[in-house]
Amino acid sequence: MTTAKSGRHVQETGSSSLSRRSFVGALAVFTALTFIGVPAEPAHAQAAVAQKIADHFASVKTMSGEFVQFGPRGEQTGGKFYISRPGKIRFNYEAPSPMRVISDGKSVVIGNQKMKTWDIYPLSKTPLKLLLSDNIDLTGKMVRDVKEEADLITIVLGDRSVFGDATITLMFDPKTYDLRQWTITDAQKKDTSVMIFNVKNGVPMDNKVFTIPYDDINNRGK
Repeated sequence: MTTAKSGRHVQETGSSSLSRRSFVGALAVFTALTFIGVPAEPAHAQAAVAQKIADHFASVKTMSGEFVQFGPRGEQTGGKFYISRPGKIRFNYEAPSPMRVISDGKSVVIGNQKMKTWDIYPLSKTPLKLLLSDNIDLTGKMVRDVKEEADLITIVLGDRSVFGDATITLMFDPKTYDLRQWTITDAQKKDTSVMIFNVKNGVPMDNKVFTIPYDDINNRGK
């Protein structure tokens, strides 16, 4: 197996600007689930609630379901996702979207099958490392705000070193702590929202689901 290089980008056709837009669109799906450092410090009680939710999420070793993504201009895409701890995740966008996001426990690849572009990164250098670990250690500095309501718990996250001035708002069921949806607000205050449904926990997963085609990707760059 060929080892993926940090930040390697292989492209056959299409402009770099299109690749970047595709990359950001894919990030909207999986980075919203991550619990990453932020500068603000909420009250201790808020941090405790956030940690309970993180512990619940980390306790789910395998997960699959469907998602619908709403873009800032009203565009809508959807697909299916699969998670297996530690380190594995896959998002398949439905046609006509050509996007695929795969982590095999070592590397993460974001691919555009139509444009034949690929971006590969070490898992350890992405927010997915924390998302897909067996334990999620959440401290007060990692959460910007927590709001508890009768039918919803809302947690606001952000990391200037990764997302600049963007923030991520996650919404959970207050009884089960299950994730319902999230919204990413970018530096231009534009929102991308994702809803998940038909979620199944503890389902058997075939490791082939998380296979990254390293040889195919590397050959396309030649």
